[in-house]
Amino acid sequence: MTPEKPKLARIAETLGVSIASVSNALSGKGRVSPELAQRIRTLADELGYVPSVAGRALRTGRSGVLGLVLPDIANPLFPQIAQAIERAASTKGYGVLIGDSRGETEAQADAIARLTERGVDGLVVIPRRGTSVTGVNCPVAVIDSPSTPGNTVAADHLDGGRQMGAHLAALGHRQVVILAGSPLSNVQADRVAGLKQGLGAQAVVDVVWLDGLDTRSESGTSLGLGAWVAEGTTAFAALSDLIALRALTELQGAGITVPDQVTVTGFDDLIWSSVVTPPLTTMRMDIVQIAAIAIGSLTQAIAATSRTVTSAFGTIVSEQPNVPMTLVVRQSCGPVPTRRQASSTGGR
Repeated sequence: MTPEKPKLARIAETLGVSIASVSNALSGKGRVSPELAQRIRTLADELGYVPSVAGRALRTGRSGVLGLVLPDIANPLFPQIAQAIERAASTKGYGVLIGDSRGETEAQADAIARLTERGVDGLVVIPRRGTSVTGVNCPVAVIDSPSTPGNTVAADHLDGGRQMGAHLAALGHRQVVILAGSPLSNVQADRVAGLKQGLGAQAVVDVVWLDGLDTRSESGTSLGLGAWVAEGTTAFAALSDLIALRALTELQGAGITVPDQVTVTGFDDLIWSSVVTPPLTTMRMDIVQIAAIAIGSLTQAIAATSRTVTSAFGTIVSEQPNVPMTLVVRQSCGPVPTRRQASSTGGR
């Protein structure tokens, strides 16, 4: 039996061109007319040709792989972001390897080191709570908050908080408790500042930092929300949907109805936020746009480093657009009950 020719050779023979032309068309290099390149790619698809990653790495000096470092993959928000990053990367011809910092600064550094040791061409990093990304030997795109110096792209968390605060103020809420995560987080700090701005100077606003509390658990330490309601609080503005879910669970367990007796809002619009009872009013990030900007900026930087002797390895790609957030109004948010408007005198 005659051995089957390699697919590159079969493509070249079928179309009457050189193997070099086929290779250039499939790699996007060299001078191949658009018409011939399209014919080559079509035939390659028909033959099921899959390029060798190892061979491409040897030819180009690039692995075709990006690293993604997440702050906590157990948080349902970050798998959604990872999916958007993977899709954006695939449109640029890249695969993605994921590292999880598990909410720990040391683990973040370890994840970055492991990915760079595997030869990734660039990194996308969502930092843990205001930590900086330094000492990396490849281009880095950072997704964080607009207040983070030199980042690549961010949702506009400050304006998101402002939108939510203005919505609560329009419904008559003047005694509001903000349920926040960690004061070390730039994202959380921006959301707090925005909420205060949106609520206005007439509002009585308390901020409760829940750092260290397992907000994913229905059991454990009580948030003490019933006491706040008894003292006149009319709305709990949570800085994440996870915290908002914990608040809904505790309030319902105490027999306090939402939104008839108190309003609850969140941030992030997680996949289940529309199906909890009641469906959660929240702020939505445009994850697809954020991923596209991060990957587009990163791949441009990678291409630039491969064309110049003075590479930008180790630098953060600094584009810094702020992507607007969208208010999603659902049934967990309502006007202040009439009796509260008449009797409320102040917060604790």
